[in-house]
Amino acid sequence: MNTKNEKLQIMEKEKVPKALIMLGLPTIIGMLVTGFYNVVDAYFVGGLGTSQMGAVSIAFPLTQVIIGLGMTFGSGAASYISRLLGSGDREQANRTAATALYSSLIVGVLVIIISLCFLDNILIAFGATKSILPYARIYARIYIVGSIINIFTVTMNNLVTSEGATKFTMTSMLIGSIINIILNPIFIYVFRFGIAGSAIATVCSLIITMIFYLYYILGKKGSIRFSIHYFSFDKKIYGEIFKVGIPTLVYQLLTSAAIGLTNSAASTYGDSAVAAMGAVTRIMAMGMYVVFGYTKGFQPFAGYNYGAKRYDRLEESIKFSLKWSTIFCFCMSILIFIFAPSIISAFGHDTDMIRIGSKALRAQAVMFIPFGFQMVYACLFLALGKGKEGSIACLSRQGIFFIPLLLILPRILKLDGVIFSQPIADLLATLLIIIMAIKTNKKIKKQQVKSSSNLSISL
Repeated sequence: MNTKNEKLQIMEKEKVPKALIMLGLPTIIGMLVTGFYNVVDAYFVGGLGTSQMGAVSIAFPLTQVIIGLGMTFGSGAASYISRLLGSGDREQANRTAATALYSSLIVGVLVIIISLCFLDNILIAFGATKSILPYARIYARIYIVGSIINIFTVTMNNLVTSEGATKFTMTSMLIGSIINIILNPIFIYVFRFGIAGSAIATVCSLIITMIFYLYYILGKKGSIRFSIHYFSFDKKIYGEIFKVGIPTLVYQLLTSAAIGLTNSAASTYGDSAVAAMGAVTRIMAMGMYVVFGYTKGFQPFAGYNYGAKRYDRLEESIKFSLKWSTIFCFCMSILIFIFAPSIISAFGHDTDMIRIGSKALRAQAVMFIPFGFQMVYACLFLALGKGKEGSIACLSRQGIFFIPLLLILPRILKLDGVIFSQPIADLLATLLIIIMAIKTNKKIKKQQVKSSSNLSISL
């Protein structure tokens, strides 16, 4: 079998469970290592002190904004490319890939310049206290300067995944994250760079990942091409990119705003509360990255088979994904709930941080159970090009419900309002997505029946 077509053959002909595992497992491993890096990063920085740990928590939403730019063009183009490859239009797939990549870099440079000009104001808006701000400024400046590399790697990650090359994305993410984990303690403690060492280690790891993707582009390893000659200001291409990409960007922006508002609300109760909520975010991200990794493999499979009108394979993939993502989320929820104090204590020995973090971690663990269901359908909507449903699914958890709750509940319940806003938002988001899922399943069934009828007539 031709190596370049092998990835497409997996999505088209391989048994559905095996295909989803082949596509999803590499991205799960890659993203899990990324999540592990985030935890290890916080662990090493936490050894410097509570304020330094708080600084990384404050800078975290800013990194999500940067990643959001890559996701905007990358995920938006990936959904369209998967459908184009499913229908056999490789030329348009090439134009879409090149347009997405170079557009993300242009926009990225502009955002980086603006972020550096207003850095202190941004960090304060994200909840930096007077004691945290100096450390957050050091970390953020280094990260932002190197973030153009991050935009490139995130965009490429999505584009490469769109053609089923998940093993390559896993390898690039895996090696980059391992380098990061190795360099963190060396730069922070051996070279005594302090919190700056963590940011430098991150940039170094991004450079390694970038080299992998440059090798992929220049070596023409995939089915799609990224030549500048394919770049086009095509309204249709941008329309398809933004139909999925804008909801993804808004989701990332709302995630950043939600983390920033959480930090800001927690800062009322001191650096310990900020550090605790930051630790909880990173711990829960470990589980989320597993689900994200799986759905990154599921999304191109769904989009490809939808484009190829293989509704039977699409339906089977949805059932398989819902079953196993829910089982995983349930098991992780139980483990986190039982061992919450021990997990939080790994990020510092501040008794207030451990107390607050344990309570928040257990609250979020309970409502992590339906997270797999949420993400499977959010990715399904995007894979099918359903921008409205995808937007609502992406915005509901961190925006539509969470931000209003976070603005209201702390005034009533004080610190408990900060702790319980996310679990309540998760519950409401799940109920909303259930309603949209029922409607989408009915539409897929109708298309499946119509396709079968047309096939019978032609025969």
